[in-house]
Amino acid sequence: MTTFDPRLPLAAAPDPWDELPQPSVRAGPPFHMTDMIAAEPFLAARLLDALADPQGAAGRLAGAIGQAASSGASIVVTGCGTSEHAAMAAVEILREGLRSGGLPSGPTTIAAAQAFELALDPPTGGLVIGISHEGGTVATIRALEASAAAGARTAIITGSANSPAAAAASEELVVATVEMDHGWCHTVGYLSPIVAAAAIADELADRSINGGLVRDLVASGASDEAGAEAIAVVLAGCRTIITVGSGADRPAARELALKIEEAAWIPTTMRDLETFLHGHLPAMDDTTGLVLLLTDRDGRAVRVARARQALAAARAVGIRAAAIVTRDIHGQLDADLTPAGRIRVDESQALPAPLAALLGTATPLQLLTERIARARGSNPDLIRRDDPRYLAAAEAGG
Repeated sequence: MTTFDPRLPLAAAPDPWDELPQPSVRAGPPFHMTDMIAAEPFLAARLLDALADPQGAAGRLAGAIGQAASSGASIVVTGCGTSEHAAMAAVEILREGLRSGGLPSGPTTIAAAQAFELALDPPTGGLVIGISHEGGTVATIRALEASAAAGARTAIITGSANSPAAAAASEELVVATVEMDHGWCHTVGYLSPIVAAAAIADELADRSINGGLVRDLVASGASDEAGAEAIAVVLAGCRTIITVGSGADRPAARELALKIEEAAWIPTTMRDLETFLHGHLPAMDDTTGLVLLLTDRDGRAVRVARARQALAAARAVGIRAAAIVTRDIHGQLDADLTPAGRIRVDESQALPAPLAALLGTATPLQLLTERIARARGSNPDLIRRDDPRYLAAAEAGG
């Protein structure tokens, strides 16, 4: 096997465009997912630098966002699967950029939407931004086409400027992140749109975020391998897993739920922090795992207090709870509230709160997923499509 160098750029999408081929099968770790996690700190810094040009695609999209917000028009960010979670993350980041730039930023100004539903009920104006890593997601393409037909301006954040999704967006509003995932359990496909949104938010707020800070924060998130492995051993034996998040941690909690199901094949569901306590506990017991994500600086004291109550409730029914938390929050939670362990992550006060949370949790959630897959003996790269049943399911689902 050729030695993988995480510092080097990843390959771009095929030109002419085509769907990415099935990943090569590795009998064990390091998986392609392992390599992608190692590559992400360097990729994040490269991408932030590449998109920093105010006259480039990210700058033009920032201008379109600012114009829509100033005029009172709606801004909708959309996608499917990992890209839907990236869309939710982008909304958190862009909302902060709008607010810092003195522009309207409330939920009536910018929001996320699921692509299939958006295609059925598109906005009649404003701006719709699609996210699609490979650029071939049919539901996202249809959402862009339906929105354009209804009178909205359309844009895309995608790995390939030559993709079908790019063709469905306004040509001047195609933000290409270029470097592509090597596996089907997308990691780069989650982080890249987050970094692209950060570059766009910089333009809205008239600032420049240091790429070295971004690189170091993403790298630090993947450094606690021992902590991830200890949690993985516990969660690998669970019947079901619940992920819990609040504020800017909600997209990451949703992404973790998807990653565990794709990579480790354990039924996993995301619950908002408050929602978790409203009727769901009767379905849980000592065969249930839980991962709390808590890193958002905004409203931290209130979130930590409610999280402490949620973890106490989980402990009372025997749930095997773990957490991904900042070092500050780690010191505010008693050890017995997370018997399955914790991953402690750094945070950067120099970065806007939502961006710091989303960058800080990106690699930990992916590392934990990859280690659960190892503990389960599953290959995360193929999302089970090497099994004829699941390949047939993917084909049946279009």
